[in-house]
Amino acid sequence: MESGGKMTAQLMLAVGGAVLGSLQFGYNTGVINAPQEVIESFYNRTWNDRYGEYITRSTLTTLWSLSVSIFSIGGMVGAFSVGLFVNRFGRRNSMLMSNSLAFIASALMGFSKMASSFEMLILGRFVIGVYSGLTTGFVPMYVGEVSPTALRGALGTLHQLAVVVGILIAQIFGMEQIMGSDSLWPLLLGFIFVPALMQCIMLPFAPESPRFLLINRNEENKAKSVLKKLRGTTDVSSDLQEMKEESRQMMREKKVTILELFRSPMYRQPILIAIVLQLSQQLSGINAVFYYSTKIFSKAGVPEPVYATIGAGVVNTAFTVVSLFVVERAGRRTLHLIGLAGMAGCAVLMTIALALLDQLSWMSYISIIAIFGFVAFFEIGPGPIPWFIVAELFSQGPRPSAFAVAGLANWTSNFIVGMGFQYLEELCKAYVFIIFMVLLILFFIFTYFKVPETKGRTFDEIASGFRQGGAGQADNKTPDEFHSLGADSQV
Repeated sequence: MESGGKMTAQLMLAVGGAVLGSLQFGYNTGVINAPQEVIESFYNRTWNDRYGEYITRSTLTTLWSLSVSIFSIGGMVGAFSVGLFVNRFGRRNSMLMSNSLAFIASALMGFSKMASSFEMLILGRFVIGVYSGLTTGFVPMYVGEVSPTALRGALGTLHQLAVVVGILIAQIFGMEQIMGSDSLWPLLLGFIFVPALMQCIMLPFAPESPRFLLINRNEENKAKSVLKKLRGTTDVSSDLQEMKEESRQMMREKKVTILELFRSPMYRQPILIAIVLQLSQQLSGINAVFYYSTKIFSKAGVPEPVYATIGAGVVNTAFTVVSLFVVERAGRRTLHLIGLAGMAGCAVLMTIALALLDQLSWMSYISIIAIFGFVAFFEIGPGPIPWFIVAELFSQGPRPSAFAVAGLANWTSNFIVGMGFQYLEELCKAYVFIIFMVLLILFFIFTYFKVPETKGRTFDEIASGFRQGGAGQADNKTPDEFHSLGADSQV
């Protein structure tokens, strides 16, 4: 790429404005963890005011699990709707429009206590879930499309970095001394209008995706001027050339529906990889750690569990930054494998620590190390990589449908973990992480045999690798070897 592996002001504005949506997604994932007890007592009081009796333990568990997991149900709805917006309104305008949902959710949750209505809180969680589901499609797609090939991995990691920073902010704000108190928790949940407002101010100054302008709207001159601003150079011919090539492919491809992704032999392999990578992110057990970390730490006998949770958030953020710097050097596939293997090791360590806790009190420190290690390895691979690799595995035609399917897989597994972990934990006690260890090993095997390396390759080269004989050949080829793969390996 002659034109532009460099950061320009316009590119920074575009990516910075977009990832505010990811920050929002992270904030809402983490926000519900710390103030669990004060919100549960609000449910209890409201129930008592209405029905003259206090809520039963099991009903409270159900209501709380619903409050946590309805966010994921909203996420499924949002993720599945990504394709409806991005091709009609464009990537940037879709992000702008979705902020209306954030404002509605903010009002519902922020005023739920005043209105003595836990239904408002649960509905607000659903609405912000829809927003977050849309965001997990819009942001990686937009960032992938505005970034030059040389920076695509590093900038793609920023989506995940914003997510973990959002989680960390939520954990800190959720401390009782800040906003996690009985009087301030509505403000904690309603705070989401701030990033929404910031995004509404920034995005109008950011450009539309040049790929969308050229390929979907056929507006070459507009795409050209946007590219010049994004790349900070007058010669954007190589970028334009790549997009036109992709556009020609698309003419042959036509718009791809979700069903066709599974029917066509050409897409079956990449969509399978996209789905399994999303599952490897969610079923790794990371959400069990995020949703219930405070509880896990207090079980492990940590004196101030909320600080340990925030510590995990800091580790989370630090290792996402590490991933940001190494992803273009080490490659996607390698980092994903390292991450999965490391998490499996930490899951074993965590199981041993939790099982021996009663006999050996110092095991509580081992469990903290195990959780921190688990989180660190997650952010090296399974955290950031599944999101932007979806943008890389598909060309412009099938990309929106692929994002919808991958997003749905991600949110569905997120929901299963959010709903099921509490019950699993009651059933398996200290051995609950063995389940995740087995899954991690399976995902490792799949990644090793099926996932190609996409580092430093254009979208078209990656797609043509699949056209010419599936991931087996696509594996670790250089771009030049790609073109020499003969037609004899046609699927």
